[in-house]
Amino acid sequence: MAHPQSVTETERPTRIGLLGAGIGGSRTPRMHLAAAGALNLPYSYDLIDSTQRDLPEDPAAILDLLEAEGFDGLNVTYPFKKTVMAVLDDVSDSARKVGAVNTVILRDGLRRGHNTDHWGFGESLRRGLPEARREAVLQLGAGGAGGAVAHALLDGGVGRLLLRDVTEGAAEALAAKLCETYGPGRAEAVDDVMAAAGAADGIVNCTPVGMDKHPGLPLTAAAIDPRHWVADIVYFPIETELLATARALGCAVLPGSGMALYQAVRAFGLFTGQEPDIGRMQEAFDSFA
Repeated sequence: MAHPQSVTETERPTRIGLLGAGIGGSRTPRMHLAAAGALNLPYSYDLIDSTQRDLPEDPAAILDLLEAEGFDGLNVTYPFKKTVMAVLDDVSDSARKVGAVNTVILRDGLRRGHNTDHWGFGESLRRGLPEARREAVLQLGAGGAGGAVAHALLDGGVGRLLLRDVTEGAAEALAAKLCETYGPGRAEAVDDVMAAAGAADGIVNCTPVGMDKHPGLPLTAAAIDPRHWVADIVYFPIETELLATARALGCAVLPGSGMALYQAVRAFGLFTGQEPDIGRMQEAFDSFA
């Protein structure tokens, strides 16, 4: 399908937006602007919050509107990651595997989707816990970002992924999809969290539990053992109750800030074709603390 071509970067700053609902607290704009500033790139980053402005219900119409407003690319978050994917001209392999996009490039009259959450978690794990044992991992949460994290874990060498979700059928559906991609037995849904934790080398939280608005632990503290490594994708706050509990036991931990940083690093590269200064982006992220 043909779309109006974006204005070239030589005529005005690259215009990027974050499309989502309730995104006023996002750290992403500040990270992108810091990276652009370090490279002296003319760059703007706007919030497109569906709770603050009226948007069309049809995702194709939303993209038509934003292209007409001059956007060259979008980061996409809840509740648009899956709906927008259906109206793109092309999606990357990782986005196709995960079944969601969080980055859309609007260029040359085409709309191309990517999933940088997938790479972002994988890069955070690779850098943050390079020696972690990965024979079996328990992942809590199979919706939203959980799909991207699950693919990143299996791509990153996890032998068997044990999935638990409180929504009936969610873990089973994700496990079935993962086994289609990676082979029989690579993922399975579990009900007994204590037993699964006992069999796992690591525990990854992909639920909202631990966020400021949803305090607490996503599993009983008795399930966490000093031999575990423990990762969280929540970064409001950075030190969740899960990470604090695990750290007190002597576990190696991986905070959610890594995934948030590296998904933005990847997206900035896709938007601009340039490698950002990761240190500057990290400083921008940390400036919220």
